[in-house]
Amino acid sequence: MSTRRKFLIGFAIYLLVAIALYVIFGSDGKNEEFKPQDEFKLEDWISIHIGGLNLSFNKAVLYLLITCVLTIGTMVFIARRMEEKPNRTQTIIEGAYDLTYNQIARNNMPSEAAAKWFPFVATLFFFIWFSNMLGYIPLPVNSHETVDIFGIAFPAFSLYAATANLSIPLVLTLTVFVLYQVEGIRKHGLVKYLKGWLPAGVSGPAAVPIFFIEVISQFMRIISLSVRLFANILAGHLLILFMGGGLAVLLGLTVLGWITLPIAIAFFCLEVGLIATLQAFIFATLTSIYFGEATAGGH
Repeated sequence: MSTRRKFLIGFAIYLLVAIALYVIFGSDGKNEEFKPQDEFKLEDWISIHIGGLNLSFNKAVLYLLITCVLTIGTMVFIARRMEEKPNRTQTIIEGAYDLTYNQIARNNMPSEAAAKWFPFVATLFFFIWFSNMLGYIPLPVNSHETVDIFGIAFPAFSLYAATANLSIPLVLTLTVFVLYQVEGIRKHGLVKYLKGWLPAGVSGPAAVPIFFIEVISQFMRIISLSVRLFANILAGHLLILFMGGGLAVLLGLTVLGWITLPIAIAFFCLEVGLIATLQAFIFATLTSIYFGEATAGGH
């Protein structure tokens, strides 16, 4: 029997079981109480308000703190245990070093700039990677639902990622934007740096509109860099949430969970195995490209 035939038979059996469950259990009707957006709503756990500034401790802050501890702790732990004959962990880290230094930094920046800004680019990569990966580990942070353990109401386990909140990628992007502009001005001077925004050979009246187009494109980088990371992580979590049972609960169709759960598992594996690392790689690579353009000067 061919693989295709086996797959079709298995899929047919799967649908028959789903239909049988629907006939047996039916539909409970639309669930008006379940609000998927609440999974991403930030509630103050420790309220800290200074004037109009909200500095409260919430689950996003918790995830950022854990990410910082993981990033710093991992690097310090490995740095103190470097050996002349690398063990398995050191081999993996050396591969990650080669990726961030040779593939990301040196491939997109002049040698001098790569040596100077590699620590920043590598830190961005690992911080975003740890944050993304942490977002796929269930933690007890769902304050909307509780689990009774020995009479104590504990928050339910749920998935959340700090990078699924636009403010986090935006702060990272603004930091990158300001730093590479400052580095470009420091390297070339303000006038020469701004002249470098014009393509070679452009002069006269045509230079004015092209310069303003480049100004707009510079600020569009803030949107593209931050929204790309935010949208990919948020979309991944929403797909897992809905396919993992959220859609079945929302529509009141228990049987739907049997159909969507394998899809949720496939999305989860894709996000953990590819998207989380890919988004960290893209963010770090674009950062290196921007620093490379600023320090090299000119298009």
